Amino acid sequence: MCKHYENIMIITPILSDDQAKKTVKEYENYIIQKKGRIVYQEHWGLKKLAYPIKKKQSGCYHLFEFIFNPHAISDLELKLKQDERILRFLTVKLDKYGIEYAVIRRKKILKKDEQLKLRESE
Repeated sequence: MCKHYENIMIITPILSDDQAKKTVKEYENYIIQKKGRIVYQEHWGLKKLAYPIKKKQSGCYHLFEFIFNPHAISDLELKLKQDERILRFLTVKLDKYGIEYAVIRRKKILKKDEQLKLRESE
């Protein structure tokens, strides 16, 4: 039975924007290839880190929300650990409250995006 997960990864700031997007796409394809389903993803962009990681002061954040086989999570995390482009990552299994919160957060973001598009079209 598949479970609901959330993963936040910090990609090294050395990469260009295209290379960072390619890295994200690679993990998106990996999840789909392993019979997972991506529910939502969000690119947070370049952010300053609270403390240096591998002598880097900033990192490119990306959030994945996906449904995946619990037995395949360790393979995904091993792939993330071995990838030099990933500074840090955190994968969390969501319980029913976490899923509810994620849905609410998603709706707020979509609502904000719609309001911005309306303002731009005026």
